[in-house]
Amino acid sequence: MASKPPGIGAGTWSWGNRFLWDYRAERDDSAIGAAFAAAVAAGVRLFDSADSYGTGALAGRSERLLGQAVAALPADQQQELVIATKLAPFPWRLGRRGFDRAFAASRARLGGRLDRVQLHWSTARYAPWQEGPLLQGLADLLQAGAVPQLGISNMGPKRLRRWHSALQRRGVAITSLQVQLSLLARQALIPGGVRDVCAELGIELIAYSPLALGLLSGRWQQGGPLPSGARGGLFRRLLPRMTPLLKLMAALAAERGVEPTAVALSWCRAHGAMPIPGIRRIEQVEAIRQSLRWSMSRGERQRLDDAAAMLQDGMPANPFSSS
Repeated sequence: MASKPPGIGAGTWSWGNRFLWDYRAERDDSAIGAAFAAAVAAGVRLFDSADSYGTGALAGRSERLLGQAVAALPADQQQELVIATKLAPFPWRLGRRGFDRAFAASRARLGGRLDRVQLHWSTARYAPWQEGPLLQGLADLLQAGAVPQLGISNMGPKRLRRWHSALQRRGVAITSLQVQLSLLARQALIPGGVRDVCAELGIELIAYSPLALGLLSGRWQQGGPLPSGARGGLFRRLLPRMTPLLKLMAALAAERGVEPTAVALSWCRAHGAMPIPGIRRIEQVEAIRQSLRWSMSRGERQRLDDAAAMLQDGMPANPFSSS
């Protein structure tokens, strides 16, 4: 019997981000609150943030908005959620107690509710000695009862195995691994990659940027208007090569009676990963609802895999991801 595909979470990167997402509090905050409530009603239970989300003076804005949105729910609905955040291993956060102040600040911005703390990225490429003490410090917080779950982000299969073993010796489990995963970023799916390691070790695999910054949403087309700034530059480079894939996604969406966004999300689920698309408008929740209502067939998944494999280029890799 085929296993049930993972659910769908929601990311909050755009909440407070002006650089990529043109956030404006006066325009966006009420829409974000409505989108959050709609996502909960649709069945979303994991909401993911980070202490580095929010540009410039808006640092921490994502966590504050998430905390306010959770507090506005009835108590019984609050208890069903998993509220997660990521702590950034900035160069000045050193040693086993290097995350203590950041953890306390994040929990306060979240209104005292924090169910999963995550290392935001691996420091293996530039300061490998920093990573171990920080992870051991997070494990200390779990064992002290300050937070129930520990997650990791942007870590490859070799290092994941290493830290799984080290923390397991302390009796601390890694609940989840979060990596970039979409039809335009498929490194996690190679044989022996993090998908296989997560399945072997019982670690939940979370796919961030499952819509590739919106490229897979069906909204943007070659020759049409594009986002401003860095996203627009990336779109101009990738869209001309994506026509066959986008046409296939549109065809599958029409066959299923869903939006192309739901196809992109269901593809992640069909590969065993929980996608966490960003939400900030209530209409974005409909694709989540659609994806949760159906499971992609093996044949549909293979057609998408084949089309994605034909692309010569994809999303830039996260420079902090380790092997």
